[in-house]
Amino acid sequence: MYDAVIVGGGHNGLVAAALLARAGRSVLVLERRDHVGGAAVSERPWAGVDARLSRYAYLVSLMPEALRRELGLRTELRRRSVSSYTPRPDGTGLLVRAGEPPGPHWAAWEALTGRVAAAVFPTLTEPLPARAELRARVGDEAAWEALFERPLGHALRHHFEDDFERGIVATDALIGTFAGLEDESLRQNRCFLYHVIGNGTGHWDVPVGGMGALTEELAALAWAAGAELRLGCEVTSIETDGVAAEVFYDGGSVGARRVLANVAPAVLARLMGAPAPDDPAPEGAQLKVNMLLQRLPRLRDASLDPREAFAGTFHVNESATQLAMAYASAQRGEVPELAPCEIYCHSLTDPTILGPELRESGAQTLTCFGLHMPARLFTGDHEQAKARAIESTLASLNSVLAEPIEDCLYMTPSGEPCLEARTPVELEAELGLPGGNIFHRDLAWPFAEEEAAAGTWGVETPWDNVLLCGAGARRGGGVSGIPGRNAAMKVLSAR
Repeated sequence: MYDAVIVGGGHNGLVAAALLARAGRSVLVLERRDHVGGAAVSERPWAGVDARLSRYAYLVSLMPEALRRELGLRTELRRRSVSSYTPRPDGTGLLVRAGEPPGPHWAAWEALTGRVAAAVFPTLTEPLPARAELRARVGDEAAWEALFERPLGHALRHHFEDDFERGIVATDALIGTFAGLEDESLRQNRCFLYHVIGNGTGHWDVPVGGMGALTEELAALAWAAGAELRLGCEVTSIETDGVAAEVFYDGGSVGARRVLANVAPAVLARLMGAPAPDDPAPEGAQLKVNMLLQRLPRLRDASLDPREAFAGTFHVNESATQLAMAYASAQRGEVPELAPCEIYCHSLTDPTILGPELRESGAQTLTCFGLHMPARLFTGDHEQAKARAIESTLASLNSVLAEPIEDCLYMTPSGEPCLEARTPVELEAELGLPGGNIFHRDLAWPFAEEEAAAGTWGVETPWDNVLLCGAGARRGGGVSGIPGRNAAMKVLSAR
């Protein structure tokens, strides 16, 4: 009988394991794969090529600095010098350096989101506030209206007259989220909010050594504190009377006073024999493409060094109009003809993910996210749809370059191009993400939407001694460690 059994060894589960074990609780982590890390892992995807990529998750924004200090994490996070670069149709482009908004309208928008970030982010590791309480903490009715009450597209039209600039800002609302900027559901608002509030600033940082360096250190901290691990143990069901639970897995079972589920809510419901909790069911909306290049491609704007353009987020065909057209195509069940996508080059900020020979040769990695690629596009003939999606994404990228990206790809010793892609369907199969949703489900507001939930930790479930500790918890999503930490606080604060 363990004090806590954690189902799933992703980064949130490891955070919970470390904190509980340090507090003297007996902890067991059950992981179905042959390694921990979940979506936050680094791997060498191409045989004979010494490049260790963050294969699924990519950057870090939401992990609180206070939590990193509490855990004693030493993984270095590096700030990118460039925020973004976006090519224009005329061959020029807009380069936005970190901390240097390119105009007064950008500065005004960043000030608005900054006020919200400074007020909201500290609450993510506190008991869940009521809606009115969080609104009062924000203390800015215009900002609250813009981000919490009305479709994000309204505020973006007010602040950005230029369709091109409006789209650049809007993309933070659409990563992993299938929605239009005018959707009344406000899914896009919630996604945008989590993308801009990290540590009260919204900065996205590069983990040195790749995402796997972060989770490997978390695992080491958990094991050093006394937590136990069993790999290759896929949990098949959970039974509980509210006081004690039994967790069944391939080959056995184990007792627990508490179960912390570092899996999606839909997966937990299946393990509990309960109905699916989300209607509609979760759906991912992105195509992830990893590439290794011999060299960075030449830009149509010859005055700009590609090393500068790719140092931040490189936006491709993401004007507000292009985003709306792609969304409409996907709603019709069609792969967007010219996929909006965004790219970043991890190796420019952190060359340690490449072996010495690759570094000396000038090789670079590219990570690309294609937007408005929902799971529904890939549920028929998956391979055919995946090929169309890759073709659309590469064509989109090539439309803003001075040479085809295919000509820059590094080749494996066997002569294969270093390019791999993952659809939402593949993310579900490989990582257990329902519908390939990288947040486990639609992101939720960081406040209690029901009066009874105020003051809870946002990790509670219908079963008293079963808690969510993954991205599907309220205030989950992103590589944050927050739901893992909040689940541990719930356990440690219980009498």
